[in-house]
Amino acid sequence: MSIPCTTTFDFQGHTIVEYKGLTRGIVVRAPTISQGIVGGLKKVIGGRIGAYREMCEQARSEALDSLLQHAEEIGANAVVGLRYESSDVDQSATEVLCYGTAVVIEAQ
Repeated sequence: MSIPCTTTFDFQGHTIVEYKGLTRGIVVRAPTISQGIVGGLKKVIGGRIGAYREMCEQARSEALDSLLQHAEEIGANAVVGLRYESSDVDQSATEVLCYGTAVVIEAQ
């Protein structure tokens, strides 16, 4: 099932007919050994840290997948107000939270 998402609070061309409530996906990730080594070297010599960017993208993707699974489990067919937040859990791990409002939409 493909669940459309938006950062806004409505879907153009659709009517929200039911609010199912909060849906969320949480992932805590730490860099792999190779990402940590490459990232550590980049800290010393400067520049973009692609290894860490890759880790963050993976965490966001996993959090979104978890959110979509949760939305489907509670009977939603769309998510509005989608947001991401992140925070450090400790020096080497990052938490990514993806959340929004699970809704049922119908075409107008």
